[in-house]
Amino acid sequence: MSTTETTPAKAIAQTNSLVAKLWNYCNVLRDNGLSTIEYVEQLSYLLFLKMADELAADPFAEEAAAPIVPPALDWKSLATKRGEELEVHYRTVLTELGRHPGTTLGTVFAKAQNRITEPALLEKLVVELIGKTDWVLEGTDLKGDAYEGLLAKGAEDTKTGAGQYFTPRPLIDAMVQVMQPGPKDRITDPACGTAGFLIAAHSYIRERHLKGLSREQRLALGQGTIWGNELVPGTARLAAMNMLLHGIGEAGGESLITTSDALASAPSRRASLVLANPPFGKKSAITVVGTDGKTDREDITYDRTDFRATTTNKQLNFLQHIMSLLEMDGRAAVVLPDNVLFEGGAGEKIRRRLLQEFNLHTILRLPTGIFYAGGVKANVLFFDKKPPRADDAPNTSEVWVYDFRTGMHFTLKQRPLRLADLADFIEAYKADDRSARKETEDGRFKRFTYGELIARDKVNLDVTWLKDPALDDADSLLPPEVIAQEIVEDLQAALAEFEAIAEALGGEVKPDIAAEEVIAEA
Repeated sequence: MSTTETTPAKAIAQTNSLVAKLWNYCNVLRDNGLSTIEYVEQLSYLLFLKMADELAADPFAEEAAAPIVPPALDWKSLATKRGEELEVHYRTVLTELGRHPGTTLGTVFAKAQNRITEPALLEKLVVELIGKTDWVLEGTDLKGDAYEGLLAKGAEDTKTGAGQYFTPRPLIDAMVQVMQPGPKDRITDPACGTAGFLIAAHSYIRERHLKGLSREQRLALGQGTIWGNELVPGTARLAAMNMLLHGIGEAGGESLITTSDALASAPSRRASLVLANPPFGKKSAITVVGTDGKTDREDITYDRTDFRATTTNKQLNFLQHIMSLLEMDGRAAVVLPDNVLFEGGAGEKIRRRLLQEFNLHTILRLPTGIFYAGGVKANVLFFDKKPPRADDAPNTSEVWVYDFRTGMHFTLKQRPLRLADLADFIEAYKADDRSARKETEDGRFKRFTYGELIARDKVNLDVTWLKDPALDDADSLLPPEVIAQEIVEDLQAALAEFEAIAEALGGEVKPDIAAEEVIAEA
């Protein structure tokens, strides 16, 4: 049944059923030593081969195309084998298909390895789980949502660190709703993780503009006007497969996900819209050389003449990169940690530039407990790139700050973030006419002038004014599990800052230490 013939309720039921089916098999493979993300990775290889086989056999295709996968390495070559013969051939398939750089095929199979060591389990996955479902005919909503559901479950596995590549979907949807991407936009994410922002932007455009698009515009929407970059090949593979399952890109075409260090060089193409959540964590071990000429003594350097400030802070460098990535009158919504708002030195220089050359019109202060990566205190910065003004006046005249942190308490399991929680922010943002903004009655949305902000010590944009009611009202005390989780978040945030300081001073840091371990040892 096609997507158009499926009612919303039935589509949700089908998606949930498919996720449950895939997830149940993941539990079996976990007993065989696979993590959730490793399972999704193996699933990606097989889904790609099965979909390529279905596309090649499509009787309604306009013309016969060259096979995406060579016959000796395709789905049929796998599905006809059993036992150890299947496992040996599967390894060969993964090795050979990774030798196609620049294509979706090459991105999905880059450095691919078989981690299913039990031939019987691999056979069950090929014959029963993947082989008995028509993935192309199921429709993009079903197969895409099912795959994304698995990625979300994989992000919950804190031991693998997969959560750092996954932004909560309610936050993504809220950011996309206020940015209102359109069919003429060129949209990118320079640190795309599993491509959540790109897929949400594509979905937004399809839902609101598809009927008015020409055939050429529809093709462009899925074949190049939306693209991303990811540093880690394994995560880039998940992003490419996620986009493909959502109808973005072509299995045999040019890859819409590049695998590289986004900070290594100036962007080769500009975007009208950047949506991003650059990686949190420790300072970069690689130095950036900016136009100020400063550098540290490191073996590897980034020589970026488009950067105005030298810093080893990854988040500040990503902010500078996104500034360069935007075309004139382009706009950005970027998740960045608190230190970007208050760090001195290069941080102050970058904030001054942001206020002067860009229109930083909105900051959304995010609560803790919404990210899978622990210890994250973050904000969303919304800004537009503007040409210099004739009178040399700053492009930012006022910044509206929405405090979604004070008095807001979320956990990943007991009280996860929902899109409804961000409804008041979306309403206050006034995406259709920002000049109609007003300070809200609850005091969460407040206006600050350029003069007020530039006068603050080091141009500190980490502005607070609300007080948590739980501090004064004993009746509003939080449940113990929420209090405990917030203590863990605070400890993790403190550890991250101390690690950064230790690295900056040349000290050694114990890797992957978690706040929970500190609590246990205490």
